[in-house]
Amino acid sequence: MTRYGAHFWKKAPFVKLLLAFIAGILLQWHRQPVEKYWWLCFAFGAAIIVCFFFIPFFSRYKLSVVAGLGVAFVFAATGGLLARYKDIRKDTAWLGHYYRPGDGLVVSLAEPPVEKTKSFKADAKLLYILRNGNRIPIKGRIIVYFRKDSATQINALPEYGSLIVFKKAVQEIRNAGNPGGFDYKRYSLFKGITHQVFLKQDEFEIIPGKKTYLFSIAIFSIRERVLNILRKNIPGQRELGLAEALLIGYKDDLEQSLVQSYTNTGVVHIIAISGLHIGLIYWLLSVMLKPLGRTRKTIWLRPLLIIAGLWGFSLLAGAQPSVLRSALMFSFIVMGETFHRKTSVYNTMAVSAFLLLCINPYWLWDVGFQLSYAAVLSIIIFMRPIYNWFYVKNKVLDFIWKLNAVTLAAQVLTLPLSIYHFHQFPSLFIISNFLAVPFSSAILFAEIILCAFSFIPWMAALLGKGIYWCIRLMNTWVERVEQIPGSLWDGMYITLLQTVLLYLFVAGISFWLMEKSKKGLLAGLLFGLCFVVLRSVSFIESTRQQKLIVYNVPQKTAVDFISGRRYVFVGDPELTTEGFARNFHLKPSRTFHRISRADCFSHLLRNDNYFIFYNKKIMMVSDAYHFKESEKRETLDLLVVSGNPRLYFSTLVTAMDIKQVVFDGSAPAWKVNYWKKDCDSLRIRWHDVTMQGAFVMNLR
Repeated sequence: MTRYGAHFWKKAPFVKLLLAFIAGILLQWHRQPVEKYWWLCFAFGAAIIVCFFFIPFFSRYKLSVVAGLGVAFVFAATGGLLARYKDIRKDTAWLGHYYRPGDGLVVSLAEPPVEKTKSFKADAKLLYILRNGNRIPIKGRIIVYFRKDSATQINALPEYGSLIVFKKAVQEIRNAGNPGGFDYKRYSLFKGITHQVFLKQDEFEIIPGKKTYLFSIAIFSIRERVLNILRKNIPGQRELGLAEALLIGYKDDLEQSLVQSYTNTGVVHIIAISGLHIGLIYWLLSVMLKPLGRTRKTIWLRPLLIIAGLWGFSLLAGAQPSVLRSALMFSFIVMGETFHRKTSVYNTMAVSAFLLLCINPYWLWDVGFQLSYAAVLSIIIFMRPIYNWFYVKNKVLDFIWKLNAVTLAAQVLTLPLSIYHFHQFPSLFIISNFLAVPFSSAILFAEIILCAFSFIPWMAALLGKGIYWCIRLMNTWVERVEQIPGSLWDGMYITLLQTVLLYLFVAGISFWLMEKSKKGLLAGLLFGLCFVVLRSVSFIESTRQQKLIVYNVPQKTAVDFISGRRYVFVGDPELTTEGFARNFHLKPSRTFHRISRADCFSHLLRNDNYFIFYNKKIMMVSDAYHFKESEKRETLDLLVVSGNPRLYFSTLVTAMDIKQVVFDGSAPAWKVNYWKKDCDSLRIRWHDVTMQGAFVMNLR
């Protein structure tokens, strides 16, 4: 195992440098050191490297570790500095350093507005602050929502590049703050977006001029042209929506129930344009252009055409970041195979990852980035051993088995990440992928041919109908697999440490199987045991839970009483059924706490809007609440205020000793502000879930 490790580092030295670079990015994000420390680190590493060359030649080998340490310092400092400079909050011209309520803002739309349920949404680039007749140049991006109303017409909305001015106050992007919830604030920040604004038709003005880029114009025009071709030739709204997502990643026409079916059966990667699509294009081009690699005169042409094909498809697919990342990764693999045939593919992948992270260090947190590299690495390592499980004589069946072997291989290293991010495991993914992968590959190629020959009406119509029936068959297959009992293991929560242990377990066992190494087996079993121990401890701790959670759900009341691994829900009945609000706001918390629903507890007593939970007295008041005077002044541990009740705290305190007040997501903001002032004057602690996130009361 030691020899193999030394051989690996010798063949792929850039992997070490990439790890140092990533360490710098992580340190900058989590610890935020002062910039000068990074420059000192860089200078220290550079000094070690320079001094190394003044050492006698024969002594350098003994001190090679010191030189390696110097290079690691340089790469770590580079990663930290790039991460710091990419953080828009560190820019001296950032909006947050200058903006004051009442300022006017001039922004340019960075994309065409996309229609949502209640609004039109677009990312916008900040240009100026208007204050007292002066223009202050600023940097950053915001999300602009154009509210739908009777006056809003799609033709009256600004276009890509349009300049708009408004005075309405922008809001800082916040997380919902529910336990286990998606960190939308961080997700937006990594894209340079820190604020948002909701505009009505009379709250903004389009001013003369446009700020556009030729590349973006070309991308949007290609996307629109492709969409028109697909919409003209592919019948059926469900099938058309999937075809658009499959080819160019356009998801606005996708049916959400269909997306959920693909997610639950483990084939959602078909819809999300990523490494799978670029990998298929790479494989197809490699097979088609293989004859060019046999002669010296044309050998140079093969990699050139493959790379051109990869980037051509990337532009066709709308040049989304996930596609461009995958295209760059495979371009490096092609160049590595062509010009340095003895170079390890791991080294080539490390170089491509390094360059991508130089462009945007925060792609390190992007799920698509992680899954793309995990999938490609997994295919490189495991595809051949899995393919060798069966020997198939029939070429067609052998081709289908090869595609499924690729899918199985990709699952090995993407599975821990999928469980970590999505908390579920589609147990029948082998069955769903068996038909979905070859069909999606054929559909993708057919769509490319459709776009290429769309000028021939009869051929385009024939291809469109063929694509329609293939997608319909694939949808039916996926939905039937979803209906099989036990097809989805949901609610699987693992921590980051458990994910790492899972990867180490897979690495050890794989090394044992492939290299017949007993050390690999022992290491794998040890890491597997650590994983099981940590999981067991977390389950034991969850059985001891006693807490109350008031969630932050917009316009809704949602409270969970948790005892052990069970919960009782009190709130709006809509949140008890499947839907976006429940899945986005409540489900992550219940997965995080490992709890399932119960109808009642022995520890929970209820009398109308009054609760006793583990000897804590809780009252929930809403619109229907009417204050009743009581002769006895009662102690109340928690008061949850919902909706818009007629409530006066100065009157309440005459009958109750209130220790804590919580305003939930259904309470109107203007009235909550008045209640907060009352609480402050009466010295009552308050918590506003819309501003501070969910309120969690631990009872142990």
